[in-house]
Amino acid sequence: MKPNETLLIIDMQNDYYPGGAMELIGIEEAHANLFRLIEQAHRQDNSIIYVQHLASESAPFFRRGTSGAELYSGLPIRQNDVIIQKHSPNSFRETSLQTLLDQLGIKNLLVCGAMTHMCIDTTVRAGYDLGYDIRLVGDACATRDLEFEGERLSSDVVHRSFLSALDGTFCQVVKTTELL
Repeated sequence: MKPNETLLIIDMQNDYYPGGAMELIGIEEAHANLFRLIEQAHRQDNSIIYVQHLASESAPFFRRGTSGAELYSGLPIRQNDVIIQKHSPNSFRETSLQTLLDQLGIKNLLVCGAMTHMCIDTTVRAGYDLGYDIRLVGDACATRDLEFEGERLSSDVVHRSFLSALDGTFCQVVKTTELL
């Protein structure tokens, strides 16, 4: 990790893990890579921000007040790590994220989490628009199969399509091994 780079972990919540209401394909692999990044951030004393999505009671997952909306218990969250709650795919929208980053003097973000095609994509694009230098750890993200016009798109195709669309313009897509 770069000095003065914040690890931004998006929506690593129980509902995305096995047994959750919206289990993602590849979530365990993404978690393993994310865990290694968290350990490195702690060793280097880089700041870590966890973003937690809280949805309405009628939503299919991340419903406020349910165990599925809680951050995954296997994350080594420390007392000085920050947790920001959001209610939309964009981690900057109607949250304190930008204010916090400005207060810390942070302009470099290392982003990972879920879902690649939704909150990761939306947050990276918003962060780019706000002037942040973003590296997206592709193998520390996960997503799911989608359907469009009656055709099933595998999670791998969805994941790689969104990473390729973001890479080079909105961020630099990197692998965990490049950062360790």
